[in-house]
Amino acid sequence: MKTTLPVVSADDECEPDSSPLPVSRAEELSVVAKALSDPVRLRIFHHIAANSGASVCACHLDGLFGVSQPTLSHHLKKLVAAGLVDKEMRGRWAHFTVRPEGLEALRAFLADLP
Repeated sequence: MKTTLPVVSADDECEPDSSPLPVSRAEELSVVAKALSDPVRLRIFHHIAANSGASVCACHLDGLFGVSQPTLSHHLKKLVAAGLVDKEMRGRWAHFTVRPEGLEALRAFLADLP
């Protein structure tokens, strides 16, 4: 027995339900997503965020993540550039705190998904 599929107009089924994500929004979100896509950066971000709003001195980060100091500085720079953490110099040491609004765009994007 041969099964016959119903004929559906191309206009009924081929049109997407929504428009694509605007380029500017995609670029904004990708900066945050890229910053968090590296396992070491994700661990650093988590460590800073888990510090209950207090700042974390860079002097306490050496050795925690198994990377050299220049690599740690590179990762922290990426997190700052993505707007995920703030950096404050206190004497010769950098202190890092999470920016509460840093993840807001990503949260909103994910919340809008079906």
